[in-house]
Amino acid sequence: MTDISIWWIRRDIRLQDNHALISAVENSDQLIPLFILEPQLMVDAAPKRRAFLLQALSDLDQQLQMLGTRLILRQGPARSAFEKLAGEFEICRAFAYEDYSPFSRQRDQAIAQILPLYLLRGITYHPPQEILKDDGNPYVVFTPYKNKWYSEPLPNPADCLPDPKVLPPLPSGITSQQLPDFVPAGDFPATADEAQARLESFIGGKIRHYQSRRNFLAQDGTSQLSPYLRFGLLSAREVITQAQMAYIQANSTAARSEIRTWMDELVWREFYTAILHHFPNVLEGPFRPDYKNIPWRDAPDDLLAWQNDETGYPIVDACMRQLKHTGWMHNRGRMIAASFLTKDLLTNWQAGEDWFMKNLVDGDPAANNGGWQWSAGTGTDTAPYFRIFNPVTQGLKFDPDGDYIVRWVPELQDLPPQYRHEPWKMSKEDAQGFGFTLGKQYPLPIVDHAFARQRTLAAYKSARGNP
Repeated sequence: MTDISIWWIRRDIRLQDNHALISAVENSDQLIPLFILEPQLMVDAAPKRRAFLLQALSDLDQQLQMLGTRLILRQGPARSAFEKLAGEFEICRAFAYEDYSPFSRQRDQAIAQILPLYLLRGITYHPPQEILKDDGNPYVVFTPYKNKWYSEPLPNPADCLPDPKVLPPLPSGITSQQLPDFVPAGDFPATADEAQARLESFIGGKIRHYQSRRNFLAQDGTSQLSPYLRFGLLSAREVITQAQMAYIQANSTAARSEIRTWMDELVWREFYTAILHHFPNVLEGPFRPDYKNIPWRDAPDDLLAWQNDETGYPIVDACMRQLKHTGWMHNRGRMIAASFLTKDLLTNWQAGEDWFMKNLVDGDPAANNGGWQWSAGTGTDTAPYFRIFNPVTQGLKFDPDGDYIVRWVPELQDLPPQYRHEPWKMSKEDAQGFGFTLGKQYPLPIVDHAFARQRTLAAYKSARGNP
């Protein structure tokens, strides 16, 4: 009897350091490298995220062909695809990386009824089931979670699995769908070479200044690796290994502090994944029950202005334009944009969560939900409700000369830096001198921040039973 295994590719679109692939290869005469085109990925996903996924699959297929095989694509839903495959071939087993969203867990339970499904841990370095309090309960506060995370063994280069040099052949007669057409996402080329180049470039340089530069919107101070981690072109273990080696080799306490700050961001990613695993209801509403009754405004025009980068606050609109044009937003920008929607406009954070998932190339349910609940003050380890970002102050602090603003809001490029953040403060004479008419080239603010702050404080106090 021929031993056929499936490598079910989900969030591990790579050959290097791939435990699911190596496990599927072991003791298999034939291998099916399978990706299922689920409706959630093809129909409901952000266009740039879909394009990134399809380019990554195209690149993986080219790598597989160099090893004498190819990628097999089947139409979803997954249950239908597996039932069809099981009817075509005597498949012995399937291997995949465990995922933690409610959709993924329900899907995997259904597939396990069709054939043996082996789920391996690895989309995070420390699985959610491992980082627990001494009483066995999950952490809901980041700092103790982080301390426990770092107390567990960290990887070294020897732990990372090498690329396979040869792969078993496909079963004879197997068919595959064609990869749908796509236009590559220009800002994030979805290839293995690009993923490795970005990781090496960041670890070799910018990581040593990460803490100092990460919040400045106009600086190239972040890694921009999130799409590659989201779809597994890089493994969590590989990335953490590289960061840990840089930390060990750093020649000063200051350099180690810079590096550790970036590693903490990886821990945040795993923390939010753990929250989703242990508390899947966070995708339905606030984690904190005392904030279920916030009297959110029903203000579709304000929501539309935020979505269309027409709030009249330059730093907010710049952030939203970066998202629109690239499918990505600087992390400081995400906090600014989210705070403005939830606190200045008093609009339900779920509307923002949904908009980001419809546009982000790195959109991940766990991280996106965690970030929005943090900004709204409704989540686990969260900003207090009275912490309300002033969009002007945020802009002045993290884009002091307005360079980021004019990159994305060029209507303001002829204004001096002091007016790029607050164009409404110009006198009519000054504005005319710059050939600028507020409300014509650029909109007036849709809300007064001081008024909005008081409105939000009252709404949150009311929700907490303290009117």
